[in-house]
Amino acid sequence: MASIQRASASSGSEGGEPATVDDRKRKRMISNRESARRSRLRKQKLLEDLTEEVNRFLNSNKEIVQSIKTKEDAYSKMESANNILRAQTMELADRLQSLNSIINIAEEVNGKGNGLFFQISQISDPLMNPWHQNYRFHPLMPSPNMFMH
Repeated sequence: MASIQRASASSGSEGGEPATVDDRKRKRMISNRESARRSRLRKQKLLEDLTEEVNRFLNSNKEIVQSIKTKEDAYSKMESANNILRAQTMELADRLQSLNSIINIAEEVNGKGNGLFFQISQISDPLMNPWHQNYRFHPLMPSPNMFMH
């Protein structure tokens, strides 16, 4: 401001030329202020954009954490079911080994020719073949009085 006053004070003594320098300084000052204002607006807009992006990332992070938790829970359930199936497999393997040893003993007894003869055609064990049941499915036939009290 002091330089502007000095320039205007000197403009009275020298004539018209210092006034143009003073006008240039004033225009430059106005231009600098506008540039600074635009810079502040850009900075503020950038800050708002970055804040929005942070919020989007935080929400996305929450969703990912929830998804991971859901998948971990599902994994735990699957692992538990797998452990049960492994235990059942071991039990069935032991049972199969036991049945095979019974069959081997029966074959040895039949092979010695001591007069004992066991005919083992098929062992009916529903656990050995769970998909084939020994009974047929008989559907219930509806009767007219079926829903009467």
